Amino acid sequence: MKMAIKAVIFDLDGTITAPYFDFDVIRREMGLDENVGPILEAMEKMTPGQRDKAENILDYHEKLAVEQSSLNEGARETLGTLGKKGIKIGVLTRNKKANTLAVAKKHNLNFDFIFDRDDGPVKPDAFGVLEICRRFGVKPQETLVVGDYLFDILCAKAAGAISILLTNHPKAGEFAKHADFTVEKIDQILQIIKQKNSNST
Repeated sequence: MKMAIKAVIFDLDGTITAPYFDFDVIRREMGLDENVGPILEAMEKMTPGQRDKAENILDYHEKLAVEQSSLNEGARETLGTLGKKGIKIGVLTRNKKANTLAVAKKHNLNFDFIFDRDDGPVKPDAFGVLEICRRFGVKPQETLVVGDYLFDILCAKAAGAISILLTNHPKAGEFAKHADFTVEKIDQILQIIKQKNSNST
């Protein structure tokens, strides 16, 4: 039995908003090696003093990203269409809720639920996807997870949700093999939903 899509969980930075962050610059400012890997995980290994300094650097860049933010092409229309169809919209981000809400306010967007880095284990852990599904009262199999980075795809797979890679990251070619679907523009997910919902029984 094929299931209809009842919810879509989006990554924020680079997915709803146009790519902005230069994580290599942020790592350098924090005094981290460029090959250290993801910033949040690197910060967990810091001393309290180092971590405070790193938090301030990250906070500065995240606030700047909100101020400078622009939407990816088709993002506003896609969110609007999902809302009209009664499909729940979640945001799963390694950013902060306050920044996500600021982006929503700036661009006049509506999200049904936001799960940020302070709410529990971050992507690629499945926790956030499962928690949003629980809040929405939907199964992971009825949920699309849309993102531009490998962690978005991995957390979807781990939760049993359907993964969609937005191919605007320089390493999209490497990430694509892990995704159920790839799209060049965010509004292409509407066609995937239409197909799945017309085939559901």
